Amino acid sequence: MDYYIVIPAHNEEAFISLTLQSLISQTHLPKKVVVVNDNSTDTTAEIVLAFAKENPFITLVNKTSSAIHLPGSKVIQAFHKGFETLDDNYDVIVKLDADLILPTNYFETIIRHFEKDPSIGMAGGFAYIEKNGEWVLENLTDKDHIRGAFKAYRKECFKQIGNLKPAMGWDTVDELLSKFYSWKVITDDSLIVKHLKPTGANYNKTARYKQGEAFYTLGYGFAITAIASAKLAMMKKKPLLFVDYVKGFWKAKAAKTPLLVTLEQAKFIRNYRLKKMKEKLF
Repeated sequence: MDYYIVIPAHNEEAFISLTLQSLISQTHLPKKVVVVNDNSTDTTAEIVLAFAKENPFITLVNKTSSAIHLPGSKVIQAFHKGFETLDDNYDVIVKLDADLILPTNYFETIIRHFEKDPSIGMAGGFAYIEKNGEWVLENLTDKDHIRGAFKAYRKECFKQIGNLKPAMGWDTVDELLSKFYSWKVITDDSLIVKHLKPTGANYNKTARYKQGEAFYTLGYGFAITAIASAKLAMMKKKPLLFVDYVKGFWKAKAAKTPLLVTLEQAKFIRNYRLKKMKEKLF
C-alpha cells in the first residue's frame, strides 16, 4: 500500500527537521510528503528544501494566511492546499504535524493494520510528551481516539467523510463520520509518537470559546456538550475552561452557526456519544 503525507507547518524551525528525519527513516517509506509552509517567518522553508534536495519524494508548497492562530481552520486550510497538489495514486492519506518524532516502524505498522482488515478506515498511535526527562502519555483524549497530530485514513474512508473540515472539531468529526459510514477507527498503543510541542500551547481566549462552538457544530446538543466540557476542563486541569466552553456553545447556537454534519449524522453522533458515556458509567 502506498501512502502520502501532508504536513501543515507554521514557524516550525525548531522541530521540523526531527519530523522529516523520522519520516525518511521509516521502514516503509512514504511515496510523497508535501510540507505546506503556512506563512512562516523563520527558516522552516529552507530546512524543508534541504531535505527535499536529498529526498525527491518531499516537496514544499508555500501558503499565505493570517498570523492569528485559531485551532482547526488554519491548519486544515493548509492541509487542503497541500492535498490539492497530490494525485489520486495513494491507498492511505496522512495528515501530520511538524513537531513529531515517529518510531521507524510507525507506517509499516499502520499499513499492516489497513492491509489486515479492509473495514479499518482510520488508524494511529499515541502521543507522548516530555515531562521531567521522561516521555509520558499526553493524557488529553480517550484511548480510542486518534490525535489530530497524526491521522492516517484509508482513501475510500477519507473520500466518504468528505475530506477534512476546516473548523475546530475536525479531528473528532472525522472519526464520528467514519463510524457513521461503518468504518473502524483503531489505535495501536505500541506506536509511541513523541509530541515535541504540547497541544494548545498557543491558544487564546477566542480559541477557548471555539471548543464550545466545535461541540455545537458536531451536533452534540447541550447535555452532551456540558459533560464533554466538564471532562475536557478536568483533563486539562483547568476547571474554569468549562465556563468558556459552555459560553462558546451558546454563542454558536445564538449565531445559528452551521453544523459540520447533516441532521441525520448529528442524530447518530448524539446517540453514539450517549452510548459511550453510559458504557463508561456502568
